Amino acid sequence: MDNSTHPKLPPHGWIILDKPRGLGSTQAVAAVKRNLREAGYGKVKVGHGGTLDPLAEGVLPIALGEATKLAGRMLESDKTYEFTLQFGEETDTLDTEGKVVQTSNRRPPMAAVAAVLEHFTGEIEQMPPAYSALKVDGKRAYDLARAGEEVALKTRRVTIHSLAPVSTYEAGETPDSTFATTVGRPDPFNPAAPLEMADAVTLVTNVSKGTYIRSLARDIAHALGTVGHVTYLRRTKAGPFTQASAISLDKLNAIGKGARLEDVILPLEAGLDDIPALPLRSDTAEAVRQGRVLAGLPQPDGLYLAKAGTVPVALMEVSDGTARVVRGFNLPDVAEYNE
Repeated sequence: MDNSTHPKLPPHGWIILDKPRGLGSTQAVAAVKRNLREAGYGKVKVGHGGTLDPLAEGVLPIALGEATKLAGRMLESDKTYEFTLQFGEETDTLDTEGKVVQTSNRRPPMAAVAAVLEHFTGEIEQMPPAYSALKVDGKRAYDLARAGEEVALKTRRVTIHSLAPVSTYEAGETPDSTFATTVGRPDPFNPAAPLEMADAVTLVTNVSKGTYIRSLARDIAHALGTVGHVTYLRRTKAGPFTQASAISLDKLNAIGKGARLEDVILPLEAGLDDIPALPLRSDTAEAVRQGRVLAGLPQPDGLYLAKAGTVPVALMEVSDGTARVVRGFNLPDVAEYNE
């Protein structure tokens, strides 16, 4: 097909990228735009649902077309991370990129690590890292820090829903006794072996928006009477999206070389899997598209995804039997993806 004479209909939905280490979130968005352009989709609105540091890897939801209207909701969603906290050295960036600013010979036993984690579960006050994208007097904190200026940030209240050592293996994965010792667990082939002092621990945590994992790691180390920094950070879940639906950068780049977009794109409503549907008749759907209020509905109060057949029409808030449009979607009534 000659894309210059037969332009493809613009896509609407989500590409979940398994962002590799070293790639920034803005670069990831640019890569999606480039591949869509090379595939003949022309100009497509693209945005991401939650920044990942270049040194972090994992789930990065990228919204296309009308799904960009939901990117804000994705920013507000909870996230799940796996991270490795290396004890003994603290860096100014709290990760492997920075210079060492504190050292300690203390290595905590795993029992102490397990005991201290409960104190970091629930609502906590957290000081963001100096090397962060937060603004201080209109300037990014990391720009001030790199310039050698003192960065005065305020603590923020965040919620740590869960926090625990990684203690289970993926189905079919062979337990690694070296890894088990690293995180302070007994050798799985010799459960009676004594625990060793932990040089590092790998943890998994589910957190609210605004939580800095590097700060969490720093504070855990301090609570254990030592210092540390993050050597590995992977986001495994962002809102409803998990790493099971994430694609590699190679698979993304294949789209620009002719691979089918519909094999990797998720529908717009995939970002709303926790919201019930509100079915609309064709005449009612047209009224909703015009922003009109629906009355006399039997549905309980709450947020709904109004749909005409399989096509999302709007997010609507129902209150006392009356539904009002929160966010409308401009989607065609026909399949929007081309071969």
